[in-house]
Amino acid sequence: MSRRLFLQQSLSLATLAGLGGLSLPLSASLLPVSPFFGLHFDDRQGDAQLMRPYLGKPTVVNFWATWCAPCVEEMPELEAMHQDYPDIQFIGIAIDTSRNVIRFLERIPVTYDLYIAGHGGVKTMRELGNKKGGLPYTLVFNAQGRVHQEIIGQIDATALRQTLDPLVLAQANETINVNFVDKPDVLA
Repeated sequence: MSRRLFLQQSLSLATLAGLGGLSLPLSASLLPVSPFFGLHFDDRQGDAQLMRPYLGKPTVVNFWATWCAPCVEEMPELEAMHQDYPDIQFIGIAIDTSRNVIRFLERIPVTYDLYIAGHGGVKTMRELGNKKGGLPYTLVFNAQGRVHQEIIGQIDATALRQTLDPLVLAQANETINVNFVDKPDVLA
């Protein structure tokens, strides 16, 4: 994250805290939208991509590295969930180099979106709540961009699926409500 972007986000958070009369820093889970959606990471081609477009649908963000054995072990499970949950977005953020990630993907294919944070991604994880900076680190966001669950360490696939099921249901209910609002004559 650039120094300028970090300072802008810090100033925004300080302003929010001041407006609410708070003197303590706000937890990322209490903010209207997680700071994650204001970040950008490089894609595999080296182009910076904003995370903001992921708002609006439940999202699973997994910080990982090619040299992290538990990260590598859980990737097939995350890939399977990506296939099983088309209404949930999956994002991998590599705390690694683009070169290492590209070589890794030749051995273990992943179809969900992957971005490169480099080793500076550890600082980003800490800012998002992973104070020790350990890997893997997974955040589950609801459709409104709020942290729904934080997992430090390897995921338990069954437990994560139990977390995702209600998010899918909530997303489906929102879609149904939107359809009724868009077509009020359906209720008549």
